[in-house]
Amino acid sequence: MTTRPGFPGTIGFPPGPEDGPGLPWRLRFGAIFGGQALSLVGSSLTQFVLLWWIADTTGSVSALSAAGMAALFPQAVLAPLGGTLADRYSRRLMMIVADAISALCMLGLIVLFLTERIELWHAYVMMAVRSAMQAFQAPAASASVAMLVPRSFVVRAAGLNQSLQSLTVVAAAPMGALAIGVMPIGWALSIDVFTALLGILPLLCFRIPQPANRDARRTGLWSEFREGIDLVWKSPGLRRLYLLLGVVVLATMPTFTLVPLLVKVHFGGGASQVALMEGLAGAGMLAGSMLMMAMAPRRLVHWTLGGFAVSCASVALTAMAPATLFGVAVAWWVMSGISFAFGNAPLTALLQTTIPNRLQGRALALMTTLMAFSAPVGLALAAPLGEWIGVRGVFLFAGSLGALASLAGFLSPSLLALQSPPARGIEGAA
Repeated sequence: MTTRPGFPGTIGFPPGPEDGPGLPWRLRFGAIFGGQALSLVGSSLTQFVLLWWIADTTGSVSALSAAGMAALFPQAVLAPLGGTLADRYSRRLMMIVADAISALCMLGLIVLFLTERIELWHAYVMMAVRSAMQAFQAPAASASVAMLVPRSFVVRAAGLNQSLQSLTVVAAAPMGALAIGVMPIGWALSIDVFTALLGILPLLCFRIPQPANRDARRTGLWSEFREGIDLVWKSPGLRRLYLLLGVVVLATMPTFTLVPLLVKVHFGGGASQVALMEGLAGAGMLAGSMLMMAMAPRRLVHWTLGGFAVSCASVALTAMAPATLFGVAVAWWVMSGISFAFGNAPLTALLQTTIPNRLQGRALALMTTLMAFSAPVGLALAAPLGEWIGVRGVFLFAGSLGALASLAGFLSPSLLALQSPPARGIEGAA
């Protein structure tokens, strides 16, 4: 349930480079992976800076909700197309073009800030373009991992990606707050252009092998995607799981976008307080992910439902903290990050062990699309709700709804049965 995957691991990859001492795959993978990691940090920093600027400028729930929708909706619409093109055409070229277009658009936004001609809609357009480019860049990067590393390293590459995402949350918010504090916003945004160039440079120097996929070119997007839809729809457990996750994302996604406004309006804080809150939450997610790796729990559905229930409840408790007790709010927000990792890590393992390997890509893409559409819908609903009950009310309502939806999963026998090995039944149903 992350917003921007970099190199997630997937079962069923085609064979990558062979193991062996002295082979160049480590250099190639390290250079490309490192470049994309730096680009991810720059993108997260930009997201922090723009959201804080919108919150500080407007103080409006509707403005932040619109920004969230601009940052999510284009990717939701274009994700199936991006995944299909990544299997058919040069992934390396797709990554270069996507990063280059994002960097060029950012240059235009920087000029608008430095010349003081910036308008709110300029930021929205920029977020929408970056979201559209992410729909092509993310699947291309994800599908490239197996072609860059040997089979024995795929799981470690996935672990590196999960840790990277958490570390990005830890680093981006404090860096964004520091950048805003020492330089104009226009120059702070220039960091993203620099990191995008660092992400492109290794792609210009190293080739990414492209597997032959002639069969896919003879079929259309819908026929390929429909097989994954049929798999989920014909499995009662998966169908309920997807529906539950859609409700949880719809309820809680607005809170992640509205954190700057909660800090500013209720706690009277600034960018440094937002950075502290977000950075510690990222550290909590990292700690939770590492703990899950060490524990390797077996009751995956119970951990998934329980983890998301506690995470959502912690979101509501964050807003319940009195204005004078910002530290209590931070503690609950960190708890939300830790418990989110407790739910998200088992969810990934559950899907990888439940869905047949040959259908995992399409079924997981369906989940990404479902959650990507749920997020902007939740933001659209949060805008009028926030104007009516205030930003604290949005946190309380969203957290409570997400927690109840997660707990309701314990009432579904078919959902709970997913943790026993049901892959044969699902495969047969498909």
